[in-house]
Amino acid sequence: MTTTLKRSGEPNVFSPLPGLQSFFTDPFLRNWFNWDNDTAVEDSTLPAVNIGETENTYELAVAAPGMNKNDFKVELENNRLVIKGERKTEKENQQGHNWLRKEYNYTSFQRSFTLAESQVNAEGVKAKYSDGILHISIPKSAEAKNKRARIIQIS
Repeated sequence: MTTTLKRSGEPNVFSPLPGLQSFFTDPFLRNWFNWDNDTAVEDSTLPAVNIGETENTYELAVAAPGMNKNDFKVELENNRLVIKGERKTEKENQQGHNWLRKEYNYTSFQRSFTLAESQVNAEGVKAKYSDGILHISIPKSAEAKNKRARIIQIS
């Protein structure tokens, strides 16, 4: 197997565009072509959600580091769980300072999940935020607790 471009050092002789790699790794130009900088990636994606199940509950874990509990709004209406998050960050303006780069940061997201009415106890839903994770616990209904798993034969 041959590599067409090396990450450092001289470009590989088999590279179709030998100067291209060094152009994007040049220290001066690196920040202009950094597609995965903090602002571009972190603030433009939805947070990841892990969904699990225990004997008595369904558990959601929403990864939202850097936020605090007041940045969230969790609603349950018409069997739809809606998780909203919003964070605004403004860097303080200093009088007489000539800024070369100043960033205001605004992040918002919304995730929603439809819940089966017969499977959950909507009155018992609880949420807490700790260590960058929003934890939501949804109690199962009595019907869901008693339902056994159905084994499906593979043909």
